[in-house]
Amino acid sequence: MKEIIKELEELREIIRYHNHRYHVLDDPEISDAEYDKIFQRLLSIEGKYPHLITPNSPSQRVGARPQNNFTQVRHRRPMLSLENAFTSEDIKNFDNRVKKLLGKEYQCNYVVEPKIDGVAVEIVYERGELKIASTRGDSEVGENITANIKTILTIPLKLFPLENQYPVPDLLEIRGEVYMERESFKLLNEDRLTRGLPLFANPRNAASGSLRQLDPKVTARRPLNFFCYGTGDISGQTPETYKKLMSAIQSLGIRVNRPHIRKILNIDEIIEYCGYIEENRMDLPYEIDGAVIKVNLLAHQEKLGQKSRSPRWAVAYKFKPTQETSKIIKIEVQVGRTGALTPVAHLEPVEISGVTVSRATLHNQEEIEKKDIHEGDTVIVQRAGDVIPEVVKAIATKRTGMEKRFAMPSECPACGTAVEKRAGEVIIRCPDPECPAQARQSLKHFVSKGGMNIEGMGDKISSQLLEKGLVKNSADLYSLTLDHLLRLDKIEQKSAENLLKAIEASKTTTLSKFIYSLGIRHVGEHVADLLAGHFKDLDRLRQADREGLVSINAIGPQIAESLISYFQDDSSQSNISLLIKAGIRFEEVRPADTSSPISGKSFAITGTLSSMKRSEAQKIILQNGGSLTSSISRSTDYLVAGESAGSKLRKAQEFGILVLSEDAFLNLMGV
Repeated sequence: MKEIIKELEELREIIRYHNHRYHVLDDPEISDAEYDKIFQRLLSIEGKYPHLITPNSPSQRVGARPQNNFTQVRHRRPMLSLENAFTSEDIKNFDNRVKKLLGKEYQCNYVVEPKIDGVAVEIVYERGELKIASTRGDSEVGENITANIKTILTIPLKLFPLENQYPVPDLLEIRGEVYMERESFKLLNEDRLTRGLPLFANPRNAASGSLRQLDPKVTARRPLNFFCYGTGDISGQTPETYKKLMSAIQSLGIRVNRPHIRKILNIDEIIEYCGYIEENRMDLPYEIDGAVIKVNLLAHQEKLGQKSRSPRWAVAYKFKPTQETSKIIKIEVQVGRTGALTPVAHLEPVEISGVTVSRATLHNQEEIEKKDIHEGDTVIVQRAGDVIPEVVKAIATKRTGMEKRFAMPSECPACGTAVEKRAGEVIIRCPDPECPAQARQSLKHFVSKGGMNIEGMGDKISSQLLEKGLVKNSADLYSLTLDHLLRLDKIEQKSAENLLKAIEASKTTTLSKFIYSLGIRHVGEHVADLLAGHFKDLDRLRQADREGLVSINAIGPQIAESLISYFQDDSSQSNISLLIKAGIRFEEVRPADTSSPISGKSFAITGTLSSMKRSEAQKIILQNGGSLTSSISRSTDYLVAGESAGSKLRKAQEFGILVLSEDAFLNLMGV
């Protein structure tokens, strides 16, 4: 028993320490997943030995103490946290507990919505006016952040019913999540990097730090957003279900994540929908770390009540984490297709979002220095969807003194050529166009799905073709024979024959895919689409001057200079000529309809479209004579807004730009 008591006290101290670093200092040292493991261990021991639970155990409260810098606000009702579920079995157990407690009244009537990874706040409206706002704090008492909350544009200062379905209550306590969208977070960290300021570990960390600014002017400069997920006290009569309550709240002008709140009457469908949200989480513009399952009937919520730190009528299904803690074993430099040298961290393997990660990008020397990353550091690593994992920050408090500073090499690690750093760039490059590493990466890009889409041409085959001298550039692929391929290791005749068929099939492509496959610096798939749609002919593009290129919407001076430099290079011209000579031909592109009502009009797209991919919508716009822009300005004519539209929508409304729903867009295009 002494050992158990000792472990309990150690766990409590560890949790208090990390609560303080996360909630008070905004400087976490461990990932959410590690914290959850520690907390689950505490709950497990206290569950076995309930007589050892103390009033000040972290299991008996929520979060950390309010900071002394802010006045305190006592909540009328405790702001509880949610019990976690990690498996489908946990979800079924939650349903069984609800069924048991409700007895004959039970009916499988739940709502499920994404769990936004932000900061929980309470906003109190009296007779429709915002009076006070506070953080969750220790669930009973929070911090007064009213001045900072008022700077968030998506939070109304005064309630005005948008629809005549729900009157403004005399008292309305709104509870919700303040968060920062991924793109806004990225721009904020980039700005902090250039100013030599510490980086935020993730969007939630950034939102928390922004809300705790003593000067509201600082908060006002941060791109914060808000979604309501529930209520505290409300005067007067309320709707009978949570879903109807959220509709009523939205009708008062308060932002609700309504498109993603789904009513479900079957436990298996709940599990399926949670899986769907997790699988598609990166399609949302903001971070989510789970899905919240709630009993829909408010009367049943009231009857189920609460435990010491969580309600009995809701559970949070936690997704696999996108961030974890690991250690840098060594830093290695890779050479890309454009000659760029990129430092890559080799890590102690760690599982992130169900994938084992052992490498992460460090971007460049300047970022390594600003983040103060050393070989041997304990670091926070992030993986978002299919994006290459990156090192977010080093945890300086974990250093032992054995860590080593890293410096980029003066010579290319692949060919030994002296590296160069161009004016205005932070990237170091190998200038040798015949560098074997560049050739390997260029070939990989050429055969990729977005490029010539040659199935079966993997890294191992590409590397062997280059090493054996069978291929020196992309044009040589079209001279390969069956005999050539059978010289490669571990390739059977059938596989070789299929690869030859794939190479032959790739000869028929689109101008857009061909432009992208060339691997021109700064020319991604979207820019390639724009260039193909504007010039419609490869020779016209090759002869384009700077003025003609920058006249295209979204093509700036940097992209223009890169294109001109590429097409003036003798080796590039020779390779293109050889590719055309090999038989590559372009499918006829449907000419833009100049008689279309949108001809010459500028479009931006935001949010998630349900009936098509964003790239498909972009092609429809170009085919109908419209143009595309990646940002909102007063010259933008239309904004197509899908589900979970972000900051572009707010800016378009400020500028008076015509906003089209997905249906309105499809009607306009005649689709």
